[in-house]
Amino acid sequence: QVQLVESGGGLVQAGGSLKLSCAASGTIFGIDTMSWYRQAPGKQRELIAIIDAHSGTDYADSVKGRFTISRDNAKNTVYLQMNSLKPEDTGVYYCYILAQTSMDGRLYDYWGQGTQVTVSS
Repeated sequence: QVQLVESGGGLVQAGGSLKLSCAASGTIFGIDTMSWYRQAPGKQRELIAIIDAHSGTDYADSVKGRFTISRDNAKNTVYLQMNSLKPEDTGVYYCYILAQTSMDGRLYDYWGQGTQVTVSS
């Protein structure tokens, strides 16, 4: 059974930084895409950052220049470095991966449990 465990959330003042981690465990033959979503209070979950199998990245306009997504394939872990945080960054952050977890060679998707990030003004 594959699971994603997130860590690194917390409380921070505007302008501060946090680094989120998401580690995948279980039977994993390879991970394709890894990404981060967030869900602000009363809003829909949205894609924040994504990194592909070759470390190509893309970001939502709202976080470009402030957030950096990275991955450590040896540890099956994805990170999100968040700098210059703003109150509007507040929300629950979820990691999401597409991974080969079966001998059938197909990609399956998995969600982390979510970690709360609160940015005060």
